[in-house]
Parts: sequence; structure tokens; C-alpha cells
Amino acid sequence: MKKGIHPEYHTITVRLVDGTTYQTRSTYGAEGDTLTLDIDPSVHPAWTGGGARLMDTGGRVSKFKKKYEGLGF
Repeated sequence: MKKGIHPEYHTITVRLVDGTTYQTRSTYGAEGDTLTLDIDPSVHPAWTGGGARLMDTGGRVSKFKKKYEGLGF
């Protein structure tokens, strides 16, 4: 590799949502930094098989469901 054009590759700690941690090598941050994840495979519906939760902001989902309740959605 050419010198001076690549980011530094070092060891960091990754903290998952449930609090577990593991060591890995990355270009993130600096040596010894901790990367805290908000979403990881243990809680994301794509990996757990769960359904996505609907965020009902201002009752929009409720209004939609009420408006179309007779159509059998």
C-alpha cells in the first residue's frame, strides 16, 4: 500500500443495544474508541423476523385506519 493515503486501521470496541461488547479492527475514530450502536441484528426486524412498528405521529395512522376500516385492510 502507498504510504500516507490510507486511513489508520486500529482496534475499537463495539457496544450493541443489549450492552454486550466486542473488539474489532476499524478505521472509525481512534485506537480504543467505543462505537455504540442504536440498531443491531439482535433488535432489528429484518434479522429478528418481527414486524415493523408504526409511528403514529399526530394520529395519522389512526385516521387512515378509521377512514378505510370498511375495506378490509
